[in-house]
Amino acid sequence: MDSAEVGVVDRGWASAQLIEAAQGGDAESIAAVVHGAHPHVRRFAGQLCASSQDAEDAAQEALIVLYRKIGSLRASAALASWMFRIVRHECLRRARRLFDHHDEPGPVASAEDEALRRLDAERVAEAIRALPDIQRRVLIMRDVLGHPGRAVADALGLSNAAMKSHLHRARTALRLSLSPN
Repeated sequence: MDSAEVGVVDRGWASAQLIEAAQGGDAESIAAVVHGAHPHVRRFAGQLCASSQDAEDAAQEALIVLYRKIGSLRASAALASWMFRIVRHECLRRARRLFDHHDEPGPVASAEDEALRRLDAERVAEAIRALPDIQRRVLIMRDVLGHPGRAVADALGLSNAAMKSHLHRARTALRLSLSPN
């Protein structure tokens, strides 16, 4: 299949014919789709994941899934949304793993203390998950990962003032959702 037959379109990564050829197992078409998807997947992962390393890892994982499972994609028009769901899932999986690592058990006085500690950690994680996307990302990057404010703002494409505003709103929402009624 030559590139004149399978042009890349401006609105997406590849033409329907290229995607269909890739779904059919054509190695050159699969490579072209993966190569075309790479910058879009990296950009989306960079916006969604909490750190640049997680974003790069999530993008690579999404491209591997694309390479291995493009044949299972039912509609060529669904490629972009399928890829973005994979990236979102990877970013969330990495964030959950981060919370799990911060939740490693230390010395506890009793089984009751351990149960209460786990309940508190689950409440905090649920409250963070309930935040709007941008607030959640700012909060995780700033308060959980400890990135400097300017780095958080730059990574998320925000002004420093906007980042601070989102962080304040996230902290306030968290405090309200965790306070006893």
